[in-house]
Amino acid sequence: MDDIEIDAVATPELDDPVLIEGLPGVGHVGKLAAEQLLEECDGTLVRRVYTTEFPPQVTVDDDGVTELTCAEFHAVETEGADLLVLTGDHQAATNAGHYRVTSAFLDVAEEFGASRAYALGGVPTGELVEEYTVLGAVSDASLREELEAVDVQFRSDEPAGGIVGVSGLILGLGERRGFEAACLMGETSGYLVDPKSARAVLEVLQERLGFEVAFDSLEERAEEMEEVAGKIQEMQDGPAVGDDELRYIG
Repeated sequence: MDDIEIDAVATPELDDPVLIEGLPGVGHVGKLAAEQLLEECDGTLVRRVYTTEFPPQVTVDDDGVTELTCAEFHAVETEGADLLVLTGDHQAATNAGHYRVTSAFLDVAEEFGASRAYALGGVPTGELVEEYTVLGAVSDASLREELEAVDVQFRSDEPAGGIVGVSGLILGLGERRGFEAACLMGETSGYLVDPKSARAVLEVLQERLGFEVAFDSLEERAEEMEEVAGKIQEMQDGPAVGDDELRYIG
């Protein structure tokens, strides 16, 4: 197997599609948002991307049939825009791999005629979030105003340390190829899978691109995570542990 292999599954004609990237990251925010979009819309699997940068494993379906781990592109036609949605369970294992794999992703997007891209992700706050804010970053300052119009915030000090992984390179490498690229980052604690943050990001995206999706499954997952968050909050609010007691914590 080559370092990167791309299987063509289908090649529908799309009208100026927008690349939407939702791979695993902080709080799984981008991945959850992209999966919700695919769950609610009729999409067509168009490309599978295999790479030795992904873990050496296969997935196993309900019938016991295996599939080599990969990233997938789905074509989605909505009332507001045609979308090319990138999802998967992994990111590259090395710095150089991130560059190679993201370049391959952008190759696929260009093949379908995309010139705009939105990377979806989360930005960690280190604490439980009650009011979900979506932060933005853009490849060109001219794109900022249109995102501020849909309540995306831009802060000079966030995200601290920049944007890493595919989401960051969609902007960095995309800009070098002429893409109009933006990153939408939902605030999230950073230590829980966060369906509410994913919904906040998806709400911004649908308002910006003019489509509508339901959020039933995200709401169900959010209720489950609220129970987990409640238990964590109880632990945070609990009595302080003395030094003597700390000695016995493994």
